[in-house]
Amino acid sequence: MTQVEKLEDTKLQVCSKCIYDERVASISFDEEGVCNYCHQLEKLKKEYGTGEAKGKKEFERIIKEIKKNGKGKKYDCIIGVSGGTDSSYMLYLTKKWGLRPLAVHYDNTWNTAIATENIRKVLKALDIDLYTHVVDNKESDDIFKSFFYADVAEIEAPTDLALAEVMYRAAWKYGVKYVLEGHSFITEGITPVGRNYFDGKYIKSIHNQFGKRPMKSYPLMTFSKFLFWSSFARIQKIRPFWYIDYNKEEARAFLEKEYDWRYYGGHHLENRMTSFYHGIYAPQKFKTDFRNNTLSALVRNGKISREDAWSEYTTQPTIEKDLLSYFKKRLNLTDEEYEKVMNQKPKIWYEYPTYKKRFELLRPLFKVLAKANLVPMSFYLKYCFPIKKDEK
Repeated sequence: MTQVEKLEDTKLQVCSKCIYDERVASISFDEEGVCNYCHQLEKLKKEYGTGEAKGKKEFERIIKEIKKNGKGKKYDCIIGVSGGTDSSYMLYLTKKWGLRPLAVHYDNTWNTAIATENIRKVLKALDIDLYTHVVDNKESDDIFKSFFYADVAEIEAPTDLALAEVMYRAAWKYGVKYVLEGHSFITEGITPVGRNYFDGKYIKSIHNQFGKRPMKSYPLMTFSKFLFWSSFARIQKIRPFWYIDYNKEEARAFLEKEYDWRYYGGHHLENRMTSFYHGIYAPQKFKTDFRNNTLSALVRNGKISREDAWSEYTTQPTIEKDLLSYFKKRLNLTDEEYEKVMNQKPKIWYEYPTYKKRFELLRPLFKVLAKANLVPMSFYLKYCFPIKKDEK
């Protein structure tokens, strides 16, 4: 059977423009079979002028604003770093733009050696300082184990929210008003909220129920802190790749050539917990494979055919050797405990306490904040609107 036949033979409805199918949370299709997420991205491209004169002009204005606000300060912007392609290339670009960045890293103690070396090499070559928050490894493992026992998909949520909080803290400490993030909806899309939700209350409630150790070194972002950072401190979240043209493949080749940077094998695989989440946990327990985000983006951008993308999507993800045994050992799980949890019925984030209703009630406020770059636009689009409870 050819790849074209494989795609046409599937009984699932698949978007005619990308490879999102009917299993994706909150998906809908127009009369031409194009999904609502493709339409959402087209609207964002138009609004931000991504890769066009409009976007370039607006981003040049932002750069001037950053430089003006940063006069007399040691740093004028914050960049979160992971050792991955996007954040590493962002470091290079900020120096090219004449900015004075401070690199910020949240170490959840699950980094791969490749990622750690990538961070070191790029920062040294570009002469950029690093601000790192290292969580206690046993505390970090206890939080991860709590999410595993909770039967929810967002096992990586504590890391994502912690990095955001640490970047805010670093910005506040050094009087910096701008945080630059390496996200690109062109190359990554915007992950549907169905099984990709997190906030401070969600993390705390799960840890309170399943955790054994107190949260002492973990940088929890509460609702009041979130409002403080965005509304009082008015620290702006800027995503340059939403405005300018960005080619991830070219960026990766540049990093490898200029800084002896090494690729880690796949999107978001620079961290072992992230690798476990993408390669084992989400696909096996939740029947969710987040590779469709990147693959769909490649299709939309004409970098790969729908047929080739679907063929890759329907093959098993690459899994690092001994990753599962490493996960079990770190979290002190027996084979029996692991299998029991993996075979239990999955739960969904809204079965635990969250701030979601508050975000919805304050949607007008967050719309204003998103327009002013004080919260990410993706946060407003994903978190501030109701969803149907059967949309998983």
